[in-house]
Amino acid sequence: MKRILLPFLVGSVLCFSYSCSTIGGKKNQRVAKGNRFYGGTIRLNENTPVLNLYPYYIYDKVSYTVASQIYDGLVKINPRDLSIMPDIAKKWDVDGNGTLYTFHLNNNVTFQDDPCFTYGKGRKVTANDFKYSMEQLCTATADNVVFSITFKAAVEGANDFFESSKKGKPAAGISGIKVLNDSTIQIKLIKKNPMFLNMLAGPGGFVVAQEAVEKYGKGLHVGTGAFVYSPTSDSNRLVLTANPNYFRTDSAGNQLPYIDTLFINFIPDRTDEFKAFIAGKLDYIVSVPSTQVDKMVEQQIADFQHRPPKYLLARMPEMSTQYYAFNLSKAPFNDIRVRKAFSLAIDRNKIVSEVLQGEAFAPGLHGVTPPTFMYASKPEDNYDISNIKGDSLNVDLAKKLLSEAGYPDGKKFPVVSLELNSGGGINTSVALEVQKELETNLNVHINFNIASFSQKLEDGRYLRFDMIRSGWIADYPNPADFLQLFLGANVPDSIGQPSYYNITRYKNPEYDKLIDMGLAANTVAEEYKYFQQAEQLAINDAPIIVLWYDQNYSLTRWPIMALYPNSMNYVDMSCVYIDERMAAEGRADSAKKK
Repeated sequence: MKRILLPFLVGSVLCFSYSCSTIGGKKNQRVAKGNRFYGGTIRLNENTPVLNLYPYYIYDKVSYTVASQIYDGLVKINPRDLSIMPDIAKKWDVDGNGTLYTFHLNNNVTFQDDPCFTYGKGRKVTANDFKYSMEQLCTATADNVVFSITFKAAVEGANDFFESSKKGKPAAGISGIKVLNDSTIQIKLIKKNPMFLNMLAGPGGFVVAQEAVEKYGKGLHVGTGAFVYSPTSDSNRLVLTANPNYFRTDSAGNQLPYIDTLFINFIPDRTDEFKAFIAGKLDYIVSVPSTQVDKMVEQQIADFQHRPPKYLLARMPEMSTQYYAFNLSKAPFNDIRVRKAFSLAIDRNKIVSEVLQGEAFAPGLHGVTPPTFMYASKPEDNYDISNIKGDSLNVDLAKKLLSEAGYPDGKKFPVVSLELNSGGGINTSVALEVQKELETNLNVHINFNIASFSQKLEDGRYLRFDMIRSGWIADYPNPADFLQLFLGANVPDSIGQPSYYNITRYKNPEYDKLIDMGLAANTVAEEYKYFQQAEQLAINDAPIIVLWYDQNYSLTRWPIMALYPNSMNYVDMSCVYIDERMAAEGRADSAKKK
């Protein structure tokens, strides 16, 4: 059964004419087989900093993007179509029940050179390293946030191992994990889970060395990946260098990666990021402000047909949804009527058209799952979000519900606050509009406070908020990744314990039951039927206000090859190379024009 949904390219891919430019300041390149080239530097940007690179404590997209360049797992995501492809596992077998996975490893994989190893030389990776890594994943520590969305209630013996670790009683191992030999490992699932390989492609599936974990702990940065963390990194820029011992090769037999250095900058404002790109200081950016794109197209439309182009512009919907989450544990948002009143009092169309100025793909008028999943290559694989009835502006009903909750015309409504991170100014602009609409439509005033991204995440998982701005971008291309945000099974027993994904701590046993039924389904159509029933239940209970579904404009400098924009913003730099001939031809073409 095909699980992967191909990203849908909404707009066109535009090419802008080339002018004099240098990528990474490198002119001489080493030629590889198949018309590929080694050498050079590529400069990326993220709007928020990397929080950490410890795989089991990765809960933000930026940290995952960087970590996926440093670490490998059994499988990985193909950036071209978001399918699952082999990584350290060269192949795998699944039994007829879909519950027993046998992975056969490449035998030429080594950990990156690091002082934690004997003589500083990275040793060979074996199946026992994966066993150790999976036991780390199933160990209860304050730094483990990934277990609940990966092996919990999925792999045989994982829950028992986790509970034993909480009590400080070492377990013999995870019963569902068996090492058959140095290059073969088996994983036994409790029940069939079509998302299992996708889960293994994330941080929870990365392999780590025991020596590195014992030396660095949460500061771990040693993997088997194409790039090595450089100590020259600082708070403004993270530096990764090519791993000279990386095991993967391309189809022509060239060892990967091609590029020498990867710089990841942290420019928070998207307009400043765009200016840095135009100034030649960045080579690839996503989420370009639409107003800047409009100006660029207007100014350079006549040059689109010239070759070679200067850069590539792509537009597509993201597997990403922006929303406000409620604290359901206390008044006033423990009352569904208040939550629905707030949701119905917000004009999402106005936010998209006037505040975001068209940067969103669509207003959030349905569920938490974005419309990207409506565009599968096969019609039967479509997850049609139009079947989910969300909230749209209805001031009369909003006033009625608020009055029924005991706050007629907003009277005696308590002071509540909305917490947000700046997000390059967009989050603040949206919050100001929401504040105005709630005051106009419900006679309710809300405050809002701006926190750092890391502080906002901390407050979210410990329920230290009334309302909080949040968003989710897919870890894997399936609606289940978004629907886990409402799973009651992921909510801890105590308010004092962190809840990393279901931050509202919404619980509905029927919801969890429907999700389980969907995951156990035999066809995509059956799976999606249960998922949509569950999603409608959650939307009816309004633990969040869905605001809009994202899209992105990405810009890539033309000499950069094999970097594929996609709906997950998933970046794999291991196969990316720079073709300096493109830049040379562009410089010659520019000189002729002069």
